[in-house]
Amino acid sequence: MSTHPGPALVTGATAGIGREFCDQLAARGHDLLLVARDRTRLEAAALELAATHRVSAEPLVADLAREDEMLRVGERVRAAELAVLVNNAGFGTTEYLAHADPDRQADMVRLHALAPVRLALAALPGMLERRTGAVVNVSSVAGFAYSPGSVTYCATKAFLTVWSEGLAAELRGSGVRVQALCPGLTHTEFHQRMGDRRRQAPAYLWLSAREVVTASLRALDRGRPTVCIPSARYRLLTGLVRATPRPLLGRLAALRRRLDVT
Repeated sequence: MSTHPGPALVTGATAGIGREFCDQLAARGHDLLLVARDRTRLEAAALELAATHRVSAEPLVADLAREDEMLRVGERVRAAELAVLVNNAGFGTTEYLAHADPDRQADMVRLHALAPVRLALAALPGMLERRTGAVVNVSSVAGFAYSPGSVTYCATKAFLTVWSEGLAAELRGSGVRVQALCPGLTHTEFHQRMGDRRRQAPAYLWLSAREVVTASLRALDRGRPTVCIPSARYRLLTGLVRATPRPLLGRLAALRRRLDVT
């Protein structure tokens, strides 16, 4: 990263991976624009980050599942001369699609897929003109497969990873870097909010938000890889998934469904 870095915008900035990005980017000297829905938590986080790191921290209250609010944040992005855009906001569900809340599923598609596209479209012209910048899209190892109860989540994360790879190819040689960050199970509020039984997964499968963000920024500094999978164990697991024939993945998914309903 540069000696005198420009500002960084982080969505989903009040907790977990988003908050850790704020801490580590502020420690590098970036002024911050923080985006989240909860005004109280957002303003408290901005005050704490500004005091701790002696940077500017501007809270932007927005629900990025709403397109009008995506566009409003996009206007602020255009004016900010961003050095780093971190598309981190997201959520998961554990419902089978036929029984899921249609509005909630549509919100997930907008938040995971449309909002990153909108914000990148706002940030990229300035980054390209300055010939420097970085876009980090927080995806997931879940995007390499599919899982009953999380079909929309897995699909939107797959979109985010492939979109990042394509965008990185388009921008090669421009000075603007793109990363799809694909963590595995991470100690954040994410699974607690879902009521997800994966909170009971073995301890060795869990990562800390600090580990995830440190790996992301280290890879960004090196300029590679576009798809950043923190931890060797998850790189091994995703390699195995990628090598598994899709019909076999389907049979494994069907087996999990049978286990879910028994």
